[in-house]
Order: sequence, then C-alpha cells, then structure tokens
Amino acid sequence: MTIEILYPDIANLYGDRMNARYLALALPDAEIVETALRAVPAFASRAVDLVLIGAMTESAQELAITALSPYRDALAERMDNGGVTLATGNALEIFGQRIENEDGTVIHALGILDIFARRIRPRRRNSLYIGKFGDTDIVGFNSRFSDVFGDETPLFQTVRGVGRNTETTDEGVRRRNFMGTYVQGPLLPLNPPFTRELLNLIGAENAAIPFETAARAAYDARVREFADEKTNMVYS
Repeated sequence: MTIEILYPDIANLYGDRMNARYLALALPDAEIVETALRAVPAFASRAVDLVLIGAMTESAQELAITALSPYRDALAERMDNGGVTLATGNALEIFGQRIENEDGTVIHALGILDIFARRIRPRRRNSLYIGKFGDTDIVGFNSRFSDVFGDETPLFQTVRGVGRNTETTDEGVRRRNFMGTYVQGPLLPLNPPFTRELLNLIGAENAAIPFETAARAAYDARVREFADEKTNMVYS
C-alpha cells in the first residue's frame, strides 16, 4: 500500500496534513511518500494507491500548477483509470480549467476537471459545514477566498453551510475516484465513516479506524450540533 502526499512543504494549511497522519495510523505498514515541490511525483512512474493534496495559499496554488503541469497527462490518465485522489481545501481548484482573480486576470490550471474557480478576496468564506455523502453525514469547516463553478458531479450535498459556491447545495467534485472538497477540519479525523469509505476504496477493508470510539463519539456530537438550527454556521 502506497500513499503519496503531494507538496507538504506548501500544501499544509488548516490542519490538512492530519489527514495523512490519520491514514498512517490506520495503515502502519503502508509506504508514505512525501513529494516535495521540485521532486518527481511517485504516481508518474509507479502505482500509488492514494494521492493526497491539501490546502495552500493562493500563491502556492500557482507553484503547484507549475510543478504538476509536466505530469498533467499522467494525472488525467490516473483519474480515468480510477486512481484514488483526495484534494482538500482549495487544492481542488488546481485540477480545473482556470482560477479567476478579482482584477479579471486568469491563472490557467491543469485543465483536467470541468470546473473553474473565482476568487473573492478580501472576503473570506468562514463557516461550519454539514452535508451528505450518500446517506453518510459529513461535518467540517470552511475557510476560503474562492468559489468553484462547473458541471462536475458533486462529492457532497450541503445540508447547512456553504457549498462549492453560494448558489448551490453541491459541494466539492467527484469524478470516478477523484474526490475534491473545500471541507476541512481535518476531514478524515472528523469523519470516521467517510474515512472507512476511503479505506475500503483503496483496498484496506480490514484496517481499523484510529481511536474509533472517541472519534465516533466526537463525530456524533458534532453532527447533532451542526444539524441544530440554533447553531450559527457562520463564524469570523
């Protein structure tokens, strides 16, 4: 089992690196590859069971696009063949067609997904989030300077909070086994049922959820809190 973490030197905001650490606890025998910005990604030359990439600054997005551009076709082929990828925070934007700045300038992205991002700085979308992954509740947090638009299949359906933009309950993107979401927190420790689904997807059905009893209790409490209409979902 091989898990590749792309660009932990720049894609490390909002606690997203804990997604990888949580999986490492679940899969103690897995090979964990941390690919630095100027290194050749492991997925470009060999089989990788899961690719993770987390949230980053807006300037770091441009660095990540530049670094991944030589491997764009390998990424697209991997996606078409069902390779599993989890992109959290604004990392999902780099796989789209473009990122539109507030001044009208455009950053060309990898062009794999049929989405585009629109930045809204200096405003920031900060909110709690509860949604659905099929019948499974998803909870977490949102903190971002942009929205995503497009026709790709959503990953989650928003119950309360903000979706991929303010005009839809669709949240994130799923194309085959590529999963991209703005939901942070970090996503996996906060959502043990979703972690179970991800582990099953990469063939680790027998792996135990780390600290499952405590994680499940915290998850259940958060689901109740975020579903309660008395809870203010917006924070600053």
